[in-house]
Amino acid sequence: MTELTAEDAKLVTLARGARGRIGASEGAAIRDDMGRTYSGATVDRPHLQITALELAVAQAVASGATGIECAVIVGAVDADTACVADLGGSGVPVMLCAADGTVQDRRVS
Repeated sequence: MTELTAEDAKLVTLARGARGRIGASEGAAIRDDMGRTYSGATVDRPHLQITALELAVAQAVASGATGIECAVIVGAVDADTACVADLGGSGVPVMLCAADGTVQDRRVS
C-alpha cells in the first residue's frame, strides 16, 4: 500500500485512540469538507448499538458538516460504509486498517 498523507495518518491515530479508550472492536475517524475531524468507537450496549463509523459521521452531521473528505476504520475486517456516502456522496476514500494502523484495504463510498 502507498504511504499515508500526514492528514490521513492523523485520522488513523484518532481512530486507534477512540478504539483503545474503551477497548472497542472498531474505531473510526473522518475529516469533513472543512478539515475538521471526528472520531468514535463502536458502542454495543443492550439498548444502543452504533458502529464507530456511524458515530463519527453522526458527530460530523451534528456539528454542521456538509461533506466528508476521507474516512478511516481501525479494527474492521469488513465494514458497511454507506453512512459515508450519506454525508459525503460517492467517491469518498475509506481506508480499513488493522489494529496497529496499517492500511489493509482502500475503497470509495
